[in-house]
Amino acid sequence: MQSQPGSTRTDQAKTYEDLLARVRHDGAFPTREQAEEAVLAVLAALGRQLTAQARASLAEGLPGEAALTLTAQITDPQALTGWAFVQDLAARTGTTPAVARWETGAVLAAVAALAGAETVTEVLDRLPSGYALLFGRAELLQAA
Repeated sequence: MQSQPGSTRTDQAKTYEDLLARVRHDGAFPTREQAEEAVLAVLAALGRQLTAQARASLAEGLPGEAALTLTAQITDPQALTGWAFVQDLAARTGTTPAVARWETGAVLAAVAALAGAETVTEVLDRLPSGYALLFGRAELLQAA
C-alpha cells in the first residue's frame, strides 16, 4: 500500500522510527525496545512538568506516538528543577540518577532536533532552571 501525497500516517510512523533510531544510537541502547521505553518515560515525565499549552506546542513537532505520550499527561503541581526531574525519573523507572540523566539527554536532544530551536526556547522559558542542559543547550544565567 502506497501512501498518498500529504499523508501523515506513514510520515509519522517513519519519523517515530527515526526518533527511536536516533535515541538508540545517541543513548547507546542495545535494542529498539529499550530506546522506546526511554522515549516514553522521558516524554511522560516532561509532560507532567509542562503546561497544556507548552505540551501542545512541543507536540506539534513530534511524531504521533511521541506527541500522544507527551500530551496525555496532567501538569504536576510541583515544578521540578532539572536535577529533581532526573531524580524523579530515576525513582519512577527504577534506575540510577546517572542512567536517568543519560537517557534524558539522549531523548531530549532528539526531541529538540525535531521540535526546532524556537519551540525548545519557548518550552525552556516555562521550566525551572536545569532543563537547558537536558535538551543539550548551555544554561545561560541572567546577570542580577
